[in-house]
Amino acid sequence: MGGEELPGLLVYEIGGIHGILHGHVAFLKKHFYLITMKEFLENKKNMSKKVQAIYLWWHKPVIDQELLQSLPNLKVIAKSGVGMDHLDLKLVASFGVKMANTRCAVSSSTADTGMGLLLASARRLVEGYHIAVSSGIQYCEADFLGVEVTGATLGIIGMGSIGYKIALRAKAFEMNILYHNRRRRKEQEEQAVGTTYCEKIDSLLQQADFVMVVVSLTPQTRNLIGKREMELMKPTATLINISRGAVVDQEALVAALQTGVIRAAALDVTYPEPLPRDHVLLKLKNVIITPHLGIKTDKATYMITEEAVENILAALNGLPMPNEVLPS
Repeated sequence: MGGEELPGLLVYEIGGIHGILHGHVAFLKKHFYLITMKEFLENKKNMSKKVQAIYLWWHKPVIDQELLQSLPNLKVIAKSGVGMDHLDLKLVASFGVKMANTRCAVSSSTADTGMGLLLASARRLVEGYHIAVSSGIQYCEADFLGVEVTGATLGIIGMGSIGYKIALRAKAFEMNILYHNRRRRKEQEEQAVGTTYCEKIDSLLQQADFVMVVVSLTPQTRNLIGKREMELMKPTATLINISRGAVVDQEALVAALQTGVIRAAALDVTYPEPLPRDHVLLKLKNVIITPHLGIKTDKATYMITEEAVENILAALNGLPMPNEVLPS
């Protein structure tokens, strides 16, 4: 079968900051005729009718009304990762286009990132590294101390697939695990990881030594953790955010860290990303920030592309999509 006979798949670019990974191209070409945004814009007249699907990698290409109107045969948009907050779902649906994410492929790698941040913050690993490589180091001060993880209480806000896998990992560290979620998990699922449900988020915040935020960004979760919530936390507590930067009120977080309202924060996400180089958060010693590494392993990224392809092919063949996302 010639490449032109395959359904056209629009991607932003190959390689670069926002492009699909070079190692995924051969797999994608088995199923699709790949069209980059550059190729599309240079030859819109011929390319517009070829595109039947779009694969979003790192939120690119941008989906707006102009693009949707220019793609008469578009049937499905598949997005790498879970969060759909950058998409106007109702707008996309109004064009009869289906949408899917790749929530299954991301859960393990994102949970690993969350636990990595928890451990790094608790044991002050980044600070310790800088001490170890500094010139003239003879010893580490006796009072350079972290906090214990074993036996500590972890509060997980958002118990979807990622939150549940974090609980599994925390159980191995013999942590006490609390969770808050829109819907309570089944009793057998709670028992499997030894977790306790907190119907009210306030109860979790007051008890936890580590609070990990694992929710999607929606109008309801924007600034979910603000000044009030941080003041409910223990002054010895650590806030870990692996969801979206805007879920946490960053101005309130800066104030809480500077005044000792909470002990520390570990963030894989910020708002915006990256932060301006003069942002206060980049200067605080009790903060660890990573550049949205959640899913970034070779295995996870390939699994994401496989899951996206599965969803796209299902939509193109009129079959139910495993991970269809509907506008609320």
